[in-house]
Amino acid sequence: MTQNSNTEIRKMLDRLRVMMAEDAAGQTRLNRITQLIALEMISEVCSIYLFLDDDTLELCASEGLNPEAVHKTRLKLSEGLVGRVARTSQVINTNDAFGTRGFQYKPETGEDPFKSFLGVPIQRLGETLGVLTVQSKDARIYTEREVQDIQIVAMVIAEMTELGAFVTDNAAMSARHQQPALFNATSAQEGAAAGHVWLHNPRVIVTNPIASDPTAELERLSKAIRELRVGVDKILSIATPDDKEQLEVLEAYRMFASSKGWVLRMEDGISRGLSAEAAVEMEQSNARTRMSKVTDPYLRDRLHDLDDLSNRLLRILTGQGTRPWEEMPKDPVLVSGNIGPAELLDYGRKLKGIVLEEGSVGSHATIVARALAIPLVVRAEQITTEAQNGDYILVDGDRGVVHLRPDDAVSYAFRDKMAMQEKARERYDSIRDKPAITLCGHRINLYMNAGLMADLPSLEKSGAEGVGLFRSELQFLTRNRMPKRSDLSEIYARVLNAAKGRRVIFRTLDIGSDKVLPYLKWADEPNPALGWRAIRLGLDRPGVLRMQIQALMRAAAGRPLTIMFPFIAQREEFAAARKEVDKALERERILGHPLPENLEVGAMLETPSIAFSPDKFYKEVDFISIGGNDLKQFFFAADRQNELVRRRYDTLNVSFLRFISSIVSRCEKHGTPLSFCGEDAGRPVEAACFAAMGLRALSMRPASIGPVKSILQRIHLSELREIIDKANTQGHQSVRPAVMEYLQGRF
Repeated sequence: MTQNSNTEIRKMLDRLRVMMAEDAAGQTRLNRITQLIALEMISEVCSIYLFLDDDTLELCASEGLNPEAVHKTRLKLSEGLVGRVARTSQVINTNDAFGTRGFQYKPETGEDPFKSFLGVPIQRLGETLGVLTVQSKDARIYTEREVQDIQIVAMVIAEMTELGAFVTDNAAMSARHQQPALFNATSAQEGAAAGHVWLHNPRVIVTNPIASDPTAELERLSKAIRELRVGVDKILSIATPDDKEQLEVLEAYRMFASSKGWVLRMEDGISRGLSAEAAVEMEQSNARTRMSKVTDPYLRDRLHDLDDLSNRLLRILTGQGTRPWEEMPKDPVLVSGNIGPAELLDYGRKLKGIVLEEGSVGSHATIVARALAIPLVVRAEQITTEAQNGDYILVDGDRGVVHLRPDDAVSYAFRDKMAMQEKARERYDSIRDKPAITLCGHRINLYMNAGLMADLPSLEKSGAEGVGLFRSELQFLTRNRMPKRSDLSEIYARVLNAAKGRRVIFRTLDIGSDKVLPYLKWADEPNPALGWRAIRLGLDRPGVLRMQIQALMRAAAGRPLTIMFPFIAQREEFAAARKEVDKALERERILGHPLPENLEVGAMLETPSIAFSPDKFYKEVDFISIGGNDLKQFFFAADRQNELVRRRYDTLNVSFLRFISSIVSRCEKHGTPLSFCGEDAGRPVEAACFAAMGLRALSMRPASIGPVKSILQRIHLSELREIIDKANTQGHQSVRPAVMEYLQGRF
């Protein structure tokens, strides 16, 4: 970029700044901007399209097109070159608009004479607000400098759009953030919560995107970067050496904060007329665009580090969002685009609820939220744009609904729901120490799932008889490098100590699919759920598996130990994994370490293939746990992370229940202990049906034990089995309607 070209763009931005400062209505501002850009870009046409709704763009201002088309011409994301720019966030620069893929003729605009077309997204931090275009009668390709100039102008327009500079009635902009808003999202953790919004990363508003003094802005940026680096260094100096994960994250931050390329790109933005804040935000927006195209989890994490640093730098420059934690409301409901498990653990049990724009039902943050029993909904689109700190908010984790700034009628109804839930909790507390024995005398053993030390107090509070699944991967996921055997052994020992003699089933590392370790090299798999994961990784990387088995044995220190291997698809995999246990036992014996008083080694049944394994498999395993989440998705060929299909298939489908019944029969034949572990085990109706099919052990979230125990204590399994068998005989697809009718008659 030459000094002369920088001067030209600065002049255009300076004229734009003066224009923005004038007291004018929103439409007048838009009209003047298009006139200015057309003049500066030596083009006959300049147009601004803004989103009318999520799928529709409206022509809001134009210099050169038919004035009568303004606010009348509309394009879907699937229509025209403008729709293509908005949909892909990519620049289109062509000297033959009519011949370019996707072109759609709109006769009312009068664009027939204009051959050349340049369109760029009006974008802020990865969010596309509209499209800015210039057109010319001459068949020409706009130069790289011209493209860069109009991208900077588009970024400034995005900032001014966010500030409401183009709203005809400016009062409408502030009123927008006072109106009730409803968000239909996805439930990831049941429960209801009422409180006030706490934004995890408050949105920084850039009020001065254009600056007339580049030297002063460069100095502001340099000063802010120095403050950022000093801050990171200070935290590093006081961090405890034992907190290795935190140290590694901070070291990564320090590395990026010292990146010359990162700083040079921001300085270039300033030299072209942007303020320091706008230059930081432009680089941040570009990083987010790059992040959206990266599939490698490790690289995505690194780009996330850059994004986080940009937020910190913006807060230093603007002074926004620097309030201490003490200013959190007493009843905080966390609202964020996304959040990692370590960050969520920092909040701990302070939170009443969590609402995420992104995330999934199987994400690491979801696992932590469930461990902390915090209601959570994910995929609440645009909530970080709508919500402001301190807004009253209601989270319905049962239905996946969020009410932001609700009216009185909604609030009253929600309070009634929470009161009913509180009464239910009191009933569950009254039966906490009683066994789950049905009216026909069958005892169903109820266990809890865990993965964090924060889960363990729930053993006492929930009335669980033990831990039916301890997810050992969380200790790997919250670190930036492979944990040491001694660290794992210490954690596992604490788990066993907290269990106070109750049985704990440790599942070995279940990594892959949606859970990826940044410090292991991963192949780019087209379908990771069916790829290199869980025991497959353990057998291909035996050093990791052995290290974990040794850590478990040393943690047991002579106490009983139960180990379970995940995702066993054939008998040979279990046999190979069992050999690693035998090798570890022998090694511990030679070293003189105490051996487990009693050692049980089992397998998770998560693939249909292992259900049809030879009888020898059922004799070799000490126990089997049905991993319902994965088994159901493979049984129905429906990805449980895909919202389009995951709810299509019912757990109480007669085919699935018959399959479960066949597994129960095989285990009974060989005397193999069997349990069911997964989300469905914690749903009372499903749990009752599993018990009726012959399962006598269920493992679930701690919060689900009370509701499941309550329903089991009030039913006859033989009666329920008759209902299920009758629905099957009559050819029903699902037994749910018949089962619900039976249960409603009992309560």
